[in-house]
Amino acid sequence: MWRWTGGGNGSWHFLTITGDAAEALSATALMRRLEGMARGFGSLRVTATIGTTSWQTSVFPARETGWMLPVKAAVRKAEDLAEGDEVSLSLEL
Repeated sequence: MWRWTGGGNGSWHFLTITGDAAEALSATALMRRLEGMARGFGSLRVTATIGTTSWQTSVFPARETGWMLPVKAAVRKAEDLAEGDEVSLSLEL
């Protein structure tokens, strides 16, 4: 997990999704664009699960690294997560 800090806008925590999972997300995003069903910023709605915590959110394409999943404070607190932690994740479209 990594943290992005914006100029005066607070900070956000993200997980980067790479490999086969990122390729599957990219293929889904491409199909949705071709079908005229693309969402803002190329995002995809997902249900994410870390440990016993599930929530609905969106993943966003990252230019060269795959996809980014924002991890809100309530999830980090419930699963005792911090910046730099390695996290196992399940996604459902």
